[in-house]
Amino acid sequence: MKGFFSSALWRGLIWQVIGTLIGAGLVTGIRALMGLTATDTFFFTEPAWVVGAFLGVLFFIGGSGIASDWFKWARGMDTPEHHEDQHTGWQKFINISLDHKVIGIQYTLVALVLIAVGGTFALIFRTELAASELQFLTTDMKLFGQNGPQLYNTLMSLHGMVMIVSILLGISGIINYVVPLQIGAHDMAFPRMNAFSYWIAVPAAVILLSSLFLGGFDTGWTGYPPLSARAPVGMQMFFLGVFTAGWSSILSALNVIATVIRMRAKGMTAMRMPIFIWAAIATSIIALTATQFIGLSFQLVMFQRLLGMGFFDPAKGGNPVLFQHLFWFYSHPAVYVFILPGLGVVSELLPVFVRKPLFGYRWIAMSSLGIALVGFVVWAHHMFTSGMNEYLRVPFMYSTLLVAVPTGVKFFSWVATLWKGKISTPTPMLFVLGAIVVFLMGGLSGPPNATVSTDLHLHDTYFIVGHFHDTIFGGFVFPFFAAIYYWFPKATGRKMNETLGKIHFWLMTPSFFVLTFGMMYIGLLGMRRRIADYDPALGMDSTHLILTIAGFGIALSVLIFFYNLFNSIRNGEKAEGNIWNSRSPEWQVASPMPAHNYEKPFEVVGEPYDYGLKDGGYIKFIESAKGKHG
Repeated sequence: MKGFFSSALWRGLIWQVIGTLIGAGLVTGIRALMGLTATDTFFFTEPAWVVGAFLGVLFFIGGSGIASDWFKWARGMDTPEHHEDQHTGWQKFINISLDHKVIGIQYTLVALVLIAVGGTFALIFRTELAASELQFLTTDMKLFGQNGPQLYNTLMSLHGMVMIVSILLGISGIINYVVPLQIGAHDMAFPRMNAFSYWIAVPAAVILLSSLFLGGFDTGWTGYPPLSARAPVGMQMFFLGVFTAGWSSILSALNVIATVIRMRAKGMTAMRMPIFIWAAIATSIIALTATQFIGLSFQLVMFQRLLGMGFFDPAKGGNPVLFQHLFWFYSHPAVYVFILPGLGVVSELLPVFVRKPLFGYRWIAMSSLGIALVGFVVWAHHMFTSGMNEYLRVPFMYSTLLVAVPTGVKFFSWVATLWKGKISTPTPMLFVLGAIVVFLMGGLSGPPNATVSTDLHLHDTYFIVGHFHDTIFGGFVFPFFAAIYYWFPKATGRKMNETLGKIHFWLMTPSFFVLTFGMMYIGLLGMRRRIADYDPALGMDSTHLILTIAGFGIALSVLIFFYNLFNSIRNGEKAEGNIWNSRSPEWQVASPMPAHNYEKPFEVVGEPYDYGLKDGGYIKFIESAKGKHG
């Protein structure tokens, strides 16, 4: 534990607390001098908490040391081109590293922690829904300054956003680890900015979770005004946490684009890149160009609450529907930020375990860019019931249906790749196949939400909840697990246990289908989402009980995964050589990768997915350039 208490993570968290108290105390002192009395919950007012939380982020940055090299450079001091890690073992992951592989693992570990936290929130409110009438989240109880229904609202709202942030961090984890390896680079284009992108996400997650203890909020994960304009101070922590996490997403996206454009290996033309790189580029384009819109929308509500501005207050000339336009202009393209890397993982792994060339490589590559492009013109299908101008409904309906075209390209390619292939089904392949089926269910349940006439009936019902979970689990969660099982041997030099991996899959998959099909069923019966109770006369008690049992089945499967993951780090079977018989560059060298990836650079001389064909391979190492990186 001595290593933990001297780590950058611990120092950053301590300084974040100190900064928060200093900022909040400063505002409180100024208000006292001005004769203003505190009326908010706890001993700090809302402005004090907001300024304190913001200052806490700055103190975290300074205390962790992530900006130290930049401060030295500003003072004219020399800094090394690339730090060698000063720590070994698990301590590498709680200290600052410029190695993209370590940063990718750091992202992934925090994502897994947040998945566990967000999933726990879901189990709590899912248990409450197991039977009609309030069971334990009653109006009489009091926790964190909230009664039962208020706490239900907070847990439900936090479940949504915590899971979204965990997905964003998980995506950054996969992309950070895999992209430089696949293009032959020794690191990301901007290693310090890459590290900063990760470390800024840590205080963001802390601020987001702190909203639970500061009165919570009752808006759902969307934060719509006017509800968000009058919610407790926890609402501001929600806004500030997401706003801060947005910086991580933007900077990481910029780094990925620069890395792929400038650092590809010799001979790696655009149409010879691994298909996952195309997914990473499409994802980064969306994140770079759209993330600021959710940050802006949340920032405007923060200012409305703090300074009395009327951006979304009709009494002051504002319009709450404007918030929805700003919010969804990011938040629907963000769905493709979630799923494009996952679909890239599916396309990357499928040929490896089918032993056939990836069918329609160019079409899949272009379909990723097509999804990214069309994704920017579909946002208003979330607003068919909002009072939006009616003449906008039809064009947004058609644009939403249009996104099925590039998505369908991927499905047809996957089916054609599978056709008559020599299919093997280790754990990564099981999750790839699960991703295809689950995402298909999300796709088939999507058009009713895109069509105005049906969406008017389905909107804000549990049908939407089921559809969204199908899309996110199929587009990200299943591929995320596939990626971990697949690249874990490359990262650690050991294999994860296959038996436990298959138990994980075969327990999670049917539980998930029961959960989402049940959600869509009760949604069609009229069950509203985001409510803590429902009428027993509706006869849904037995269905909700089954859904709750299925939810716990998913949780048990993830618990098995966690045990498998951490046990395999020490006790897993050693992974020697190219264990998946892959053509990808990272599998042509020993595991785990050395600090600077490739001791000898390579040249691309073939196609990435020509499995089963007689050729000279995908890459050739350049023997005459020993010691050079990238």
